[in-house]
Amino acid sequence: MANRAIDWSEELAAAVEAAGPGVLRLARHRYPGSATVWDAKAGLVVTTSHAVASDDSARLTLAGGQERDAQVVGRDPGTDLALLRTDPTELAAPAFREADGLKVGHAALALGRPGQSVRASFRIIGVLGSDVRTPWGGRLERYVETDRGFPRGFSGGPLIDLEGRAIGINTSALLRGADLTVPTATVRRVVAELLAHGAVKRGFLGVAVHRVRLPDGVAASLGQKSGALVVGVDDGSPAARSGLVLGDVLVALDGRPVAGPDDLRELLTDRRGVEVDARIVRVGKVESIRLAVGEA
Repeated sequence: MANRAIDWSEELAAAVEAAGPGVLRLARHRYPGSATVWDAKAGLVVTTSHAVASDDSARLTLAGGQERDAQVVGRDPGTDLALLRTDPTELAAPAFREADGLKVGHAALALGRPGQSVRASFRIIGVLGSDVRTPWGGRLERYVETDRGFPRGFSGGPLIDLEGRAIGINTSALLRGADLTVPTATVRRVVAELLAHGAVKRGFLGVAVHRVRLPDGVAASLGQKSGALVVGVDDGSPAARSGLVLGDVLVALDGRPVAGPDDLRELLTDRRGVEVDARIVRVGKVESIRLAVGEA
């Protein structure tokens, strides 16, 4: 039994040794964070969007202690990912894996480098789900949550399996009350968009909305209790061109209910540059209109 425990302990240490060189220290104004090498040859590094929310550059520390500057290529608050580019010399990227085959109960290690050396935190895969929308309009291909919160400074570092392969990038700021791992599939997609555009483009209408309770009669006919009340329409926006006005209440988009701002944001995400069927409540009556969704 003791030998088995020792062997397992050695496996954990080997996994950290394999992935550790790809985990970098990210200098921040208050608390240092972490970053993970994505493509060593191209000098591409991923970290969290909130860590470089207003910065054009960042300071990184490599596993060997070398410090270097990095430029922010782009950021996506919707998935809390940011892409940096730096000198590729002596960079090493961990191997990345997909979430396929991952199960609740599997052991994993969260890695970070808030100090000079890599740090590891043992954990269990606690929750796995299908794709999920974030409150900021992003989409995660898989919902991955471990059994407890990440230590301070671990955001931007990877979650690795016992072979040292990165399952994704850890974040403590994407969903209130839950520390998540942004899966590899999402990182790959977002990195490609940030390289191409500097941002992840999403659909927008150009409106400000608030959740509002529907009149009882309208609620009964629609089978929902609330909608998104339009309280502002930007001049020249897709919403203005489509005829939306103050006081309209959006209740459905492409046949899917809109109960408030979160639903509207989610439904617009993948509908950029197209026209959609919408249902609104205008002066107490339900109407159908076509909305042109813009791109931002």
